[in-house]
Amino acid sequence: MKPFKAITLLLLLATASTTLQAKPKKPYKLPAAFEQARYVYVEAEDGQEFNPRLNPDDRGAIADVDRALYDWNRYIVTTRREEADLIFAVRKGRLATATLGGQVSSAPQAGPNRPAGGPLSGNGIAVGGEVGPPDDFLEVFLPNPNEARGALLWQRALPDGLNPPQLTLFKQLKDEVERTYPTRPPKLPSKP
Repeated sequence: MKPFKAITLLLLLATASTTLQAKPKKPYKLPAAFEQARYVYVEAEDGQEFNPRLNPDDRGAIADVDRALYDWNRYIVTTRREEADLIFAVRKGRLATATLGGQVSSAPQAGPNRPAGGPLSGNGIAVGGEVGPPDDFLEVFLPNPNEARGALLWQRALPDGLNPPQLTLFKQLKDEVERTYPTRPPKLPSKP
């Protein structure tokens, strides 16, 4: 009886494995949001272009991707994040950065209604740092008003992938979008 159970189990496993192997895997297709989008917004992983704490390399990458999007002429770059159909997020690769800043003010430091070091105090020191991957990366998100970024649609990382003039990461995305959703020439009015 035991050999019969073993043979039956073996046949079931063999049949199941051939069934699993028989199903062809669907090829990856870029989401349709890339075809339907009209407005895009570009920011860094750490914030918007005019954030004074933004790394200068990231600020440059934002400007470079903005320029490349303008030259591509497929999408319109908007200055208002809430208007965007897609959000492009960039980050220049760096292993570590450190920042140090300070502020000194001649405002009174303490008084009857202001404790020393309180919210009206003008003196302070700020120290910050960041550790991250050495590769540049480009990500594209579908905005969601309830989340910081929304759904991730596309992501790639590459050493020096956002270096101008090549912008290799941007070129990879552009090529993939054009291959998946080629631009159609405008329809000409039919002659009567």
